[in-house]
Amino acid sequence: MDARIRKSALPSATRHESITNYDCDSQFITHNSQLNKILLVLLSLFGGIICLQAQRNSYPDCTAADIDRAYDAFNKQFFSRSKGIYSEKTDKNGKVAAIWTQAIFLDIAVNAYLRTHSKKDSLFFLTVLEGNRQYYDSFNWDNGVVWFIYDDIMWWVISLARVGMLTGDTQWLDLSKSGFERVWSGSKVLKDNGSYDPVRGGMYWAWDQKHPEGTPRSDMGKMACINYPTVIAAMTLFDATGDSTYFRRGAEIYSWARNNLFDREKGRVADSRHSSPNWKDHLYNQATCIGAAVMLYKVTGNRMFLYDAVLAANYVKNHMSTNGFLHFENGIEQGIYTAIFAQYIVRLIEDGKQYQYVPWLRHNIGAGWANRIPSLDITYKDFANPAPDIACIESYDASAVPALMQALLK
Repeated sequence: MDARIRKSALPSATRHESITNYDCDSQFITHNSQLNKILLVLLSLFGGIICLQAQRNSYPDCTAADIDRAYDAFNKQFFSRSKGIYSEKTDKNGKVAAIWTQAIFLDIAVNAYLRTHSKKDSLFFLTVLEGNRQYYDSFNWDNGVVWFIYDDIMWWVISLARVGMLTGDTQWLDLSKSGFERVWSGSKVLKDNGSYDPVRGGMYWAWDQKHPEGTPRSDMGKMACINYPTVIAAMTLFDATGDSTYFRRGAEIYSWARNNLFDREKGRVADSRHSSPNWKDHLYNQATCIGAAVMLYKVTGNRMFLYDAVLAANYVKNHMSTNGFLHFENGIEQGIYTAIFAQYIVRLIEDGKQYQYVPWLRHNIGAGWANRIPSLDITYKDFANPAPDIACIESYDASAVPALMQALLK
């Protein structure tokens, strides 16, 4: 085991006990609500029944060797050793993968290490980390050419905070904290106002790139992909630092998102809000809603958060999935969404003790692995059908099964 890696990335929960009864919003259900408990049990049971109906399948369980093969194959095809970051396709001299997805690939690498605790995997995630630092201007958040959308920065804030806690290396945690502050309050160089709206609440997705000073404007959108990751980043930094400012900010943004982006009856997450919510389903928005809710539940003990997370997960399983197979999309960079779902559904399973999702997810992993390209061990985001030719697969699409394996098959 690498001496630079701590044995555990998980902070002690005891220092957070003083906020167990924190009242984040007058509409939040208190953690001792009997009604909330009953609803949670019913939701879990209903979801479990639907799940079990879909999981009577013949796919064999994946072995530890399968998990290693899948991840090694993914890295062989898509990780550029010369650049130290991931490529979009197997041509490593071609286009690199999108900046925000590099943070997700780093999360997968960290999860691989947390599964194996091997020297090989510790060195690899540090290689990915250093490669991205060199490629992206040393994480200079004021570089408006490299970092041009708020959520691109926030995905990296999350990943850097995780690495900082895992390694004990304060440089990564410092970068995470400065990135969070740059998103929240704006850049002194670009002179944007920051993503946070102190008047109406919530987080804007972007500033005006051509004329950043004084933006975002009030007519610009507030997307789920910045609001829920902001909660996750804040709660991760709260874990790392114990600074209650992060907790308060995370709770505030969650409250705004719950009131503006979340269907409390269905568990559906809107993609964005301008004058009204845009109810377009995306797996990564459901995922970050789940992750944000579970992290607040873990700190406060308020079961309303757990109820929200279960509701959001059940919406994915019961309404977005087809014949038990996870939903996927074919838009630009959208293949990465399953990897993000893997990152946060496991938090609901482990921290929320919601084990009813495990058979369903194992079914998906088994199907995806069975339908891989046999000669290359490369998988695809459409788990129900044989993977297409490698020329048709981007790194985003190929990340789904390896990400689920690293997060769930321990």
